[in-house]
Amino acid sequence: QVQLVESGGGLVQPGGSLRLSCAASGFAFSSYGMNWYRQAPGKEREFVATITSTGSSTRVANSVKGRFTISRDNAKNTVYLQMNSLKPEDTAVYYCNGFQFPNDYWGRGTQVTVSS
Repeated sequence: QVQLVESGGGLVQPGGSLRLSCAASGFAFSSYGMNWYRQAPGKEREFVATITSTGSSTRVANSVKGRFTISRDNAKNTVYLQMNSLKPEDTAVYYCNGFQFPNDYWGRGTQVTVSS
């Protein structure tokens, strides 16, 4: 059974940091590119960050460039999203995604709220 379980979300003040984790099971994690997406209330889900299967290449959205970093540990079947200098507009549910055509796996998300 495929599972992606996000954790690490919560309430943080503007300028603060959070580290999200996504624990994967039930599929060949080390063969999959992994992604983070987010969805704010009333908005469409948007891309945040991606990392290749080996971790050799990463890319983040322009809106989070210089503040967010994606990484992975294939020995632990886990992908991370380090979020620094958080802004109120980063408030959203953050989702972990594993993709290798035709498989497309999603977690249930973790809430991140940035507010004073």
